[in-house]
Amino acid sequence: MSSLQPVRGTHDLLSEDSRRHRRVEAVAFDVARLYGFGEIITPIFEFTEVFSRTLGDTSDVVTKEMYTFEDRGGESITLRPEGTAGVARAFISGGLAQNLPLKLFYRGPMFRYERPQKGRQRQFHQVGVELLGVEGPQADIEVISMGLHLLESLGLKGKVQLELNSLGDTESRNAYREALVAYLSQHKDKLSKDSLDRLERNPMRVLDSKDEGDKAVVENAPLLSDYLNEASRAFFETVKAGLEAVGVAFVHNPKLVRGLDYYSHTAFEFTTTALGSQGTVLAGGRYDGLIGQMGGPATPGIGWAAGVERLSMLLDEVPDEARPLAVIPMGDCGNTALTLAQRLRRDGFAVELGYSGNMKKRMARANKANARAALILGEEELARGAVAVRDLDSGEQAEIAIDGLDAYLAKFR
Repeated sequence: MSSLQPVRGTHDLLSEDSRRHRRVEAVAFDVARLYGFGEIITPIFEFTEVFSRTLGDTSDVVTKEMYTFEDRGGESITLRPEGTAGVARAFISGGLAQNLPLKLFYRGPMFRYERPQKGRQRQFHQVGVELLGVEGPQADIEVISMGLHLLESLGLKGKVQLELNSLGDTESRNAYREALVAYLSQHKDKLSKDSLDRLERNPMRVLDSKDEGDKAVVENAPLLSDYLNEASRAFFETVKAGLEAVGVAFVHNPKLVRGLDYYSHTAFEFTTTALGSQGTVLAGGRYDGLIGQMGGPATPGIGWAAGVERLSMLLDEVPDEARPLAVIPMGDCGNTALTLAQRLRRDGFAVELGYSGNMKKRMARANKANARAALILGEEELARGAVAVRDLDSGEQAEIAIDGLDAYLAKFR
């Protein structure tokens, strides 16, 4: 029987869960449209190199969490663990550099082999945006403002906090890396095996370690903000001033970092205390070096991604979907009921069609479907060119001529 159970870390979305999921995606799509972002739909799987080159071969995602397999043609294929790499690949392979600046929105499932936890499964879903081709801090301000707009549109105002930091430019990060290596080298005996390896290959990855011993060492590590050059400081000050100008509150978190070299300048996270330890619901940053690292033209970029499951868990209420009309044929009225149901659907009504059972059972099914009204098709009423319409909220019932149904049913929309 185990083969008939969902795979660990996956789950079915039914009823209320699916409504919440759709709500998050729909609101994100609508907000993206307001900011001029068009949707891009990339494949669920890519050549493994797309992710190993972008996420870094020392990252936990690449070394421990990717779903990678060899296809029948002998190619190494990976289910996407995140969305940005696929968008960047599409930008390069699609020759989209002539379309800059480019605003792209994506949504869909992602896959990571990790311990299932609250709000994060092995198959999870994200919505995200990427703004390519804009070097200035105005892009950072707009993208962050858009993230807050989404969260507030979902009713999460007051439930999230924006944390912000600067990673600086290449010169600043190189200066910081030297200081970080000098500090970590003094504590090699306390670092995990993974972090010792990262110390040699990509020391900033140590800052992302989940190992408790590493965390204790990192707690007193130098801060990147102390190594920013003047250009980086000016960029960050412009971002902060712009956010203040548009009413986006934030706190400066100097320990918020990204471990990969292609990240630069702004890094940010919207966090909440409502989900326990899994507090980040939307995160992003500037990645000016990514597309060049992948072999494409040097192209600045900034974006964010948000977990659909985590956001859906924070929703207080999901607006009710349109309540259907129930069409209930009695006697030999099946074809007439089908015709009427199709007519109503084409007029924009959701319709539940009662197929079988006595009147009591059909009405019970209509009530279970939360129908707004029932259209009862009896042979006598149809002979008079009419149907009985029962308001299922008030219980009132009236016989309405079929020709006058459209006008009468308008109040049930």
